[in-house]
Amino acid sequence: MSSILENVNARAIALGIPLSVHLDVTWRCNERCVHCYLDHDDLGEMTYDEIEGLLIQMAEAGVFFLTISGGEPLLRKDLFAIIRRAREMTFNVKLKTNAILIREPEAALIRDLGVETVQVSIYSHRPEVHDEITKVKGSLNRSLDAIRFMVSQGLKVTIANVVMKQTRFDYSGVQKLAAELGTTFTIDPTITPHINGDRSLLRLNIDRNDLREIMNDKTVSNAEDQFIAVAPGAGEDAMDSIPCSAGHSACYVSPYGDVYPCVQFPLPSGNVRRQKFIDIWKYSPQLEEVRSIRSRDLPVCSSCSHVAGCSRCPGLAYMEGSMRGPSTADCEKSFALTGIPSANMLLKAAAAAKSIV
Repeated sequence: MSSILENVNARAIALGIPLSVHLDVTWRCNERCVHCYLDHDDLGEMTYDEIEGLLIQMAEAGVFFLTISGGEPLLRKDLFAIIRRAREMTFNVKLKTNAILIREPEAALIRDLGVETVQVSIYSHRPEVHDEITKVKGSLNRSLDAIRFMVSQGLKVTIANVVMKQTRFDYSGVQKLAAELGTTFTIDPTITPHINGDRSLLRLNIDRNDLREIMNDKTVSNAEDQFIAVAPGAGEDAMDSIPCSAGHSACYVSPYGDVYPCVQFPLPSGNVRRQKFIDIWKYSPQLEEVRSIRSRDLPVCSSCSHVAGCSRCPGLAYMEGSMRGPSTADCEKSFALTGIPSANMLLKAAAAAKSIV
């Protein structure tokens, strides 16, 4: 994050403004990715009129950055009407898509509507590996064709690479592909549990040695920005820091109007079909609880040597059992970067040793 955006975000937090919203317009998808944390049935997603009303409320609340995603958002026939209305309200729009439905007309609309960036997930540079993950034959080539055309139209495209057991050796190939295509590249070595709490997807996570290799690979673009949390600034007590923007200046809204602190933090905090967005943002007891937590309030993490610079995700911690607890995935990241076990890892080791005695 640039220093300007950091300052804007800090100001939004201080003023209680929901600067950024991630809105899934559908959970339906034309791929069936093995690591996906969403259900794909349509259980009554918001209509265009409901989404337009939500956009109006979000604009009034101060939202500026809007990420539109899914599922696959292009499965909604009214997607471009939604984007057009969002741009009329001057939202800065980012689109997340698998891109296999993007052809020349769709790319032209994305360009003409002024979408800031388009993010496309590419899991491997090898078609047989990528397609096995998406369960759609030919999906890699279709996504790459769309990316090439969008870049040719002057669109900013980011290739996102989620690393899992099946792709642990492919991230460098995907990064090379991104460079050849003229896109930016981002990498994520963490699998997210299913939004319903099912943690079985975590079996796809790479092991500790592979994580260490990736996180210490100096050739990975923006590795420092992606893997290392920014420590508190001079004069700021690390114990009074907040873990991330979730619930503080950002939130997530599902296709059914449910509001959560973040897409990786599925704590039900209200529903825009029953309440105004601003009332949920200001008065939700769940969001108030999230905002009340500081590093010093974390029973385990407050005593950890990594507390000032850890990338601890409160949502992953929540899905692990407690939003005030450790996130094992982030403990592993800290260990991979430093070789120093976290307080959580030490406690688990001690408990395991005690159980053996």
